[in-house]
Amino acid sequence: MDENLATLLEVVADEAGSTPAVLHGELVRGWADFADRSARLARHLADHGIERGSRVGVALYNGPEYLEVLFAAMKLRAVPVNVNYRYRETELRELFHDSGMAGLVFDSGLAGRIAAVGTELLVRVEIGGDYERVMTTTEPMPRIERSGDDEWLMFTGGTTGRPKGVLARHRGLLGIADTNSYALLGKPFPTDLDALAVSTRELLEGPDRLVTVIAPPLMHATGLYTALSTLLCAGTVVFLPSRSFDAGEMARTVERHRATDLCIVGDVFARPFADALDGGDYDVRSLRRMLSVGVVWSADVKERILRHCDARLRDVLAASEGGPFAIAVTQRGEHQPTSHFELAPGARVIDDEGHDVEPGSGQTGYLAAPVSDDVSYLDDPEKTAQTFRTLGGTRYAVPGDLVRVQSDGSLVLLGRGNRVINTGGEKVFAEEVERVVGEHPAVADVNVVGLPDERWGERIAAVVAVRPGAELTADELGEHVGAYLAGYKRPRDIVFVPEVRRRPTGKSDLAWARTVALRATQRKEGQAWQPPSPSESTA
Repeated sequence: MDENLATLLEVVADEAGSTPAVLHGELVRGWADFADRSARLARHLADHGIERGSRVGVALYNGPEYLEVLFAAMKLRAVPVNVNYRYRETELRELFHDSGMAGLVFDSGLAGRIAAVGTELLVRVEIGGDYERVMTTTEPMPRIERSGDDEWLMFTGGTTGRPKGVLARHRGLLGIADTNSYALLGKPFPTDLDALAVSTRELLEGPDRLVTVIAPPLMHATGLYTALSTLLCAGTVVFLPSRSFDAGEMARTVERHRATDLCIVGDVFARPFADALDGGDYDVRSLRRMLSVGVVWSADVKERILRHCDARLRDVLAASEGGPFAIAVTQRGEHQPTSHFELAPGARVIDDEGHDVEPGSGQTGYLAAPVSDDVSYLDDPEKTAQTFRTLGGTRYAVPGDLVRVQSDGSLVLLGRGNRVINTGGEKVFAEEVERVVGEHPAVADVNVVGLPDERWGERIAAVVAVRPGAELTADELGEHVGAYLAGYKRPRDIVFVPEVRRRPTGKSDLAWARTVALRATQRKEGQAWQPPSPSESTA
């Protein structure tokens, strides 16, 4: 179908009526109410100048309002913009500028930071402020004609210091929706709106309707696309009651709502979940599937979870730029080694020249997945040309994930071929953190590296040289970084050295920095941290 997602959701809402669309704690939002509230917000936005192509920021935590804002913007043929609620003023100012944002819907807890940015917008709507007044005083906007050519914009940390906007079209999102909805249920995706209405009625009356618990934030692609996919096949999206992650709460939520699906991000969620299941009395046998995208999900953690439910565990490599690139599926009685995957349909492993890497050759290659011809980075043709490559007449996204292809065709994930640190699903550009650390007046030089972490996949470590005569503590430097960057970008480990080693070219000696950081953190486990001696720091 060549349609705007809002048009599809309207068809589902017409058929689903009072069936729950979203559950959040004690709140139950039925489909009809969900569509009505979205139409009221759409009218309010339109009355304040938001129109086709206008970009509307969504600075919200997980909850029904996030989905209502998305639905409202799409109804107007406007473009929702995901805003990371962890961002500080500098990061928000850059995002507002880069996105060309015309409107913003934000949580009241972020009001201080939003006000400090000082950006002029056509309209601002505050959740916890005037949002509910809009719902009671504004008439719903009538439905309009839309197109699959309408724009979609997803900002990602990606591989540069500033977030990059991945610009796509609604028609291109239907493949993602199919992967996580109809294809998941073994059903064909409807070919037109009438067929969608028929399929919706069948799903509402049958045993296969999805009830999906979304644990990661909707401001990132994993949670957002999983939620939209669930809604498109008339399912129910369930959010965790608390804003802070609690594995026991997630287990209780699955049990309470008899969830069929659970969306997480790697060991950050999975390991505490396994601990909770092993140590508590939770019934999660309703789970048929678990999905994780983008962060290491360890084999031993999968096996522990499968002792408590007979589910298919889908470990997926994907990115905001495209995908899926590769998938690993684990079920009871099977062992899937950590970071071993199979290519997704249509995906390839290519070398620098765009040739396929031969299985068993030992050669390292880049994952590539087909994407629509209209996908690009917002206002960045140079980076677009680097990441989106046309090979044999097909356009591919090649964001830089390195793999080795085994002789049997399976893949061993090696990581990104650049300086991106993936910590708990958040992508952090090492040079951005280095820049902020280096701005402290006591810092002479710094290298930032990623270290392996059992729960977070990677954690950020900074190897720092202090200026002669200056004094600086790890806590002081951490507070300095936190004043300019989101909390997840603060180094978890700070190692002081007399001098940061660099190569003759002046480039960072990252292997040395990583070794220094690893040795220092290994020494500090179980005891108070002490800076390494000069001889140890250069070992």
